[in-house]
Amino acid sequence: MTGARPAARPPLRIVLCDDERMVRTALRVILEAEADLEVVGEAATGAEAVPLVRSLAPDVVLMDIRMPGMDGIRATEQIIATMARPPRIVVVTTFENDAHVYDALRAGAAGFLLKRADPDELIGAVRLVARGDSLLFPAAVRSLAAAHAAAAAPATAPWIARLTDREADVLRLMATGLSNHEVSERLGVGPQTVKTHVASVLTKTGSRDRTQAVIAAYEGGFIMKKG
Repeated sequence: MTGARPAARPPLRIVLCDDERMVRTALRVILEAEADLEVVGEAATGAEAVPLVRSLAPDVVLMDIRMPGMDGIRATEQIIATMARPPRIVVVTTFENDAHVYDALRAGAAGFLLKRADPDELIGAVRLVARGDSLLFPAAVRSLAAAHAAAAAPATAPWIARLTDREADVLRLMATGLSNHEVSERLGVGPQTVKTHVASVLTKTGSRDRTQAVIAAYEGGFIMKKG
C-alpha cells in the first residue's frame, strides 16, 4: 500500500497594475501559461490597486511605477503600510536608472523589473520574489543609492559595528544581487545558515526585507566603507 500523494502546491496569486490594458493583457498571457502562476486581479491605477490588493491578498503584485493620479510609489507605500502581511511588490519601469525606482524600493518594493524584460525574466522574477529573495539590478541600485547618499551626506550607520564578520559577508553578497541559494554556494554554508544570517542582518539594519537591507547598506555607508 502506497502512502498518500503530497498535495500540489497552490499557484502563486498575482495582481497586475498598469494603466495600459494591452500591457496587462500581455503580462496575463505570459504568466498564466505557467501552471504555478495565476493572475487573480488587474488594476489600471494605483488608486484602484490599493483596495484590490487588500481584498485579494495576492502573493505578488506587478506595479507600474508611472501612472496618472496615484503612481506606483504611493500605491506601494499604502499597501505596505496598511496590510499585516503585504504581498511582494515588483515595480515595473522603462528605464533602469529611473530615480523613481529608488523611491519605490525605499517604500517597500521587493525589486524592480524593466518593461523590456523577456518572458523568462518576468516569470523568474515573480518566482524569485515570492520565495523571499530580492530582485535588484546591482549596478543601477548602486548608482541610485550613491546619489542619494551623497545628497544626504550620511554618517556611518551605528548598526555596522554590530554585524558579525559572516553577517557582513552575507550583506555584501546580498548587495550584489545574489539570492540566498547563491550566497550559500559562494560562502560554502548551508541554506538554513544563510537564512539565519539574513534574518539577523534584517534585525540589525531595521529592515523589512532584503531589498531594504541593501538600501540601508548603501545609505548607511556600509558598502562605501566596507566594500
